Amino acid sequence: MEILLIIVGVFVGTLSGFFGIGGGMILVPILMLLGIDIKTAIGISIVQMVFSSFYGSYLNYKKGSLILGEGIWVGVGGFVGGAIGAYVSNFVSDEVLQYLFFSLVLFALYRLFSAKVSDNGVVKTLNPLVLTVVGFIIGVFAISLGVGGSILLTPILAGFLHYPIKKAVSAGLFFVAFSSVAGLFMKLSIGNIDLEKGIYVAFASLIGVYGGIWLKDHVSSSQHKLYLLIMYGVALLILVKKIFLG
Repeated sequence: MEILLIIVGVFVGTLSGFFGIGGGMILVPILMLLGIDIKTAIGISIVQMVFSSFYGSYLNYKKGSLILGEGIWVGVGGFVGGAIGAYVSNFVSDEVLQYLFFSLVLFALYRLFSAKVSDNGVVKTLNPLVLTVVGFIIGVFAISLGVGGSILLTPILAGFLHYPIKKAVSAGLFFVAFSSVAGLFMKLSIGNIDLEKGIYVAFASLIGVYGGIWLKDHVSSSQHKLYLLIMYGVALLILVKKIFLG
């Protein structure tokens, strides 16, 4: 099982760096297919997200693709929301979590599909309070499902605020750093996390994150959006198989 978790970690880390996701959107369904229940899978996913988001955000900042300003406000909201979301997930049934997860991926796929591709678009600005509230809501919803929140934030940044797609991806991964740390602290405080499996996946994911960010910098924005859509679609198919087909 350890070798399998390492392979999964490298794979998910690559997706995390390339797509700007924490990795939970892909990792949770994969762990479920391996026979791990959804609540344990969510805990493992949160551990992995902490490692991949911090390392990935550091690399993106060095490359100049991460805008720190507004991301801080969204991140603060995500930190508070993530802590609450981690707590709430313990009182929600596995079936409800699965259907919420399915709805989340479906919404993100639609929002991203309708977003315009831009490399140098004019980025809209929002009041810091609004950004904090947006981060809080995303944090509550996302961490309760074992995802970092970029699955919602990236389509919002690209579709509503007209962020260039690659900057939206970098901002999404930065947000994950806040929400996942809050979720990890809360999960650890209530003892509901398989830390050993999480560490295997997390350390392996660092290798993938480096490669994923390198790949992101070598594709066009239109290609990047296409690959994002494919990734969301695959996650949706995995969930359909697990939830509706068994």
